[in-house]
Amino acid sequence: MLTRVKSAVANFMGGIMAGSSGAEHGGGGASDLPLRFPYGRPEFLALSQDEVECSADHIARPILILNKETKRLPWTTGYAEVINAGKSTHNEDQASCEVITVKKKAGVTNSTPNKNVSTKRRSSLPNGEGLQLKENAESDGISFYYWSLFDGHAGSGAAVVASKVLQHHIAEQLQEIVDILKNSAVPPPTCLGEEPESMSTNNRTLTRAASLRGSVGAPGSPGTPPTRFFTEKKISHECLVIGAIETAFREMDLQIERERTVYNISGGCTALIVVCLLGKLYVANAGDSRAYKTIEEDDLKFPLIYGEGKKARVMATIGVTRGLGDHDLKVHDSNIYIKPFLSSSPEVRVYDLLQHGHSPDDVLILATDGLWDVLLNEEVAEAVTNFLPNCDPDDPHRYTLAAQDLVMRARGVLKDRGWRISNDRLGSGDDISVYVIPLIHGNKLS
Repeated sequence: MLTRVKSAVANFMGGIMAGSSGAEHGGGGASDLPLRFPYGRPEFLALSQDEVECSADHIARPILILNKETKRLPWTTGYAEVINAGKSTHNEDQASCEVITVKKKAGVTNSTPNKNVSTKRRSSLPNGEGLQLKENAESDGISFYYWSLFDGHAGSGAAVVASKVLQHHIAEQLQEIVDILKNSAVPPPTCLGEEPESMSTNNRTLTRAASLRGSVGAPGSPGTPPTRFFTEKKISHECLVIGAIETAFREMDLQIERERTVYNISGGCTALIVVCLLGKLYVANAGDSRAYKTIEEDDLKFPLIYGEGKKARVMATIGVTRGLGDHDLKVHDSNIYIKPFLSSSPEVRVYDLLQHGHSPDDVLILATDGLWDVLLNEEVAEAVTNFLPNCDPDDPHRYTLAAQDLVMRARGVLKDRGWRISNDRLGSGDDISVYVIPLIHGNKLS
């Protein structure tokens, strides 16, 4: 892997190796508190410490990709990343990808998500073996695929923590509804909402129970207690999963807030995740990262997943309206905390994989703003749809090569006037991380 990193540097910068290990991910201010997790690159890249240092070359900016000889991600997902051009010591992007089995809840569970004995992680295996799950294969649980990207600011601390823990919060929330999700024959739960007390009794119609009793039970009858009315709403399985994801984001944010007094967790981060559960993709976004689906379907509005906080500033202090962490951040020159105005609740959209057939070239692209700040959605879609057909269709590495191509297009090449991309436009000086997820594997889930 180290040879691979050095080779990337040599190819793009003539062998310049200015590597720097950088400071710890505590951000600009020193702290006596221990780190929650050590800084590193995504676990699935399997980099040694020396390789991490080589990847932190802000001058050469080598593009890191999955090695053909190492573990592959689920669905032969492609991944590539590159560090920034010097705006921060560390790469503030983080990523994780796992297959997780959630078992039925039995008794009292551990309140610490990342130690929850009722969840089981399935790591990637060499050559991708064993990664194609069959839903309900676990008789006492349910499995889901998980991809995530986190873009840190004011340090990489929050992004590192979220990349290690958020998936376990999701598993913990799903554990509460495993029985409901596994049994499609069970009707969805019903939510009862009582009508306002201010509603006049005389204006109410008969309840079903009162109508069966006849006029004796009619509203307003002497000696008859006032009838109570309820509104009923069926809660679909899909909404239950969305609620679990939203709650997991909130719990993740609260954990960062609690632990910042015990650990050095710097800054905050955006969060973009994809959960594939029971044949559906749940894409949740809090911040300015983005997911883009290259396949176009007239009956679906799922080409783009975006957060309301995309490049919107909060009180002229932070550039997103959704994100995790930032509990210590205040409005400039004031004692007003930003967090009440910065929501940890993600925007969630759902795509039913089982309702559509997909070709090998239909993909979902996840990327941090380092890509989207310099490339339009249409440019990204065109690049991928032109690139994949030129690859060997039987080469599972083709999606990693597509991710590498996107990172290269956004980073550009170093010239006298900085990093430049097509038409001599200014390239991205930010950290860039990209997944290319082939949707054809959704055809195999049914």
